[in-house]
Amino acid sequence: MSSAFTLMQSPVGTLTLVARGNSLAAVLWEQERENRVRLGALHRNDTHPTLKETARQLGEYFAGQRQRFELPLDFLGTDFQRQVWAALLTIPFGETRSYSEIARQIGNPSAVRAAGAANGRNPISIIAPCHRVIGASGSLTGFAGGLQAKQYLLALEGRQSLALNF
Repeated sequence: MSSAFTLMQSPVGTLTLVARGNSLAAVLWEQERENRVRLGALHRNDTHPTLKETARQLGEYFAGQRQRFELPLDFLGTDFQRQVWAALLTIPFGETRSYSEIARQIGNPSAVRAAGAANGRNPISIIAPCHRVIGASGSLTGFAGGLQAKQYLLALEGRQSLALNF
């Protein structure tokens, strides 16, 4: 199945939106770590309906007009990763969870580090809100888009009280 992409300017930098077929497969960061997400060959398509709808919904999110996304998603990963990513989708707007809470939610409470690693490989950033997962102490921890982007997204969702810990 071929994958299409388009670029979107956002308050957290240029995002690369990727669709496989009619589903969203990735939202990638401007400073994306090589091989964090494996998608294969991509071709640019600025008129792809799923990508246009994704850009519209993300625009509404950044404008403070959307709290939930309604998009068909195509997560490419292992069964364990897809369990973690499905758990991310249950975190409400404006709330956070710890890595241990995610591990417990998927029924594997001892897999905290593995849940963290899966969170870090989430291909559909922002939509599957990996930015809402924080350290057990409440500190912001590693984030593919950078800690400044994570802080921005949490502040946008009303979590400004969280402090950056470098």
